[in-house]
Amino acid sequence: MKSFIKTIIFSTILTGAAIIAKGQARENVILKINNVVGGSPLVLNDNTYTNMSGEKFTITTLNYFVSNFKFKRKDGSEYIVPQDSSYFLIKETDSTTKRIDLNIPNDEYTAINFIIGVDSLRSTSDISHRTGVLDISGGMLDGMYWTWNSGYIFFKLEGICEQAKPDMTGHKKFHYHIGGFGGYDKPLLNNIKEVTIDLTDHGIIDVNKNKHVIVNLKADLLKTFDGKTQMSIAKQSNVMFGIYSKSVADNYSSMFTHVSTENR
Repeated sequence: MKSFIKTIIFSTILTGAAIIAKGQARENVILKINNVVGGSPLVLNDNTYTNMSGEKFTITTLNYFVSNFKFKRKDGSEYIVPQDSSYFLIKETDSTTKRIDLNIPNDEYTAINFIIGVDSLRSTSDISHRTGVLDISGGMLDGMYWTWNSGYIFFKLEGICEQAKPDMTGHKKFHYHIGGFGGYDKPLLNNIKEVTIDLTDHGIIDVNKNKHVIVNLKADLLKTFDGKTQMSIAKQSNVMFGIYSKSVADNYSSMFTHVSTENR
C-alpha cells in the first residue's frame, strides 16, 4: 500500500513538473508587417495613390507605434507579453522594424491583441522607464515625440497632394500626426486604439519547439482616408492634436488584417 502511494505521489510530481516545464517553454514568434495602400505596395516618394475623395497623393513619411501585445489561447485565456518587451516603432524607411520578434509560451493561439500607440502609464512614467524606441533623448524616435505637448506621436503620415492647402513654404503637403493618451491630470484627447486580429481564418499560431512561426500581417494605409469617416486631404491637410485626429485614429485602427501564418 505504501509502495502504491509512493508511486502515485511520484507520478503526480512528474506530471506536475511536466506541466510547469510546458508552461515555461517558449519559442520565437515573428510578426511581419507589410504596409500597403489599397491593393498597391507602399513606396515612399514614388507611387501615386487615390482616395475615395478622388484625391491623388504620394506618401513621403510613415511611422507608427504598436505595443502591449497579448496572445489569445484556444481555451480563451491570454498570454500577455511583458510590457518592457512590448513596444515597437514601425518605420517604413527601415525594413528591420517591420519584423517583430516575440518569445511566447508553447501553445496554440487564435488571436493577437495590441494597441496602436503608447499607453498612458508608460507615457507618464519616469524617463528611466522609457528606453529603446521610447527613449526621448536618443535617436530612435525619429521625430515621434511632441516636446511642446510631452507626448508620443502614435501615428505619423505625411505626403504630397495637389489638393492640399499650401504650407508656409508654399508646398502642397499633408501632415497627419496623431497622438493623445488621455491627459496627465485632467481628461484630454485619447487616441490610443486597441486592435484584435482573429487568426482562425488564415492559420492559428502553433508554438512548439519543432516549429518556426511567422505571422504575416498587412496594414492598409488607405484606411486612414477611407475608413469609418471619409477624410479629404483638401479639407484636412494638417491633422494633429485636434478634433479631426479622433476620426483619423478611428480610421487607421482598422488597417490591420491577417494574411497568413506559417507554422514551419
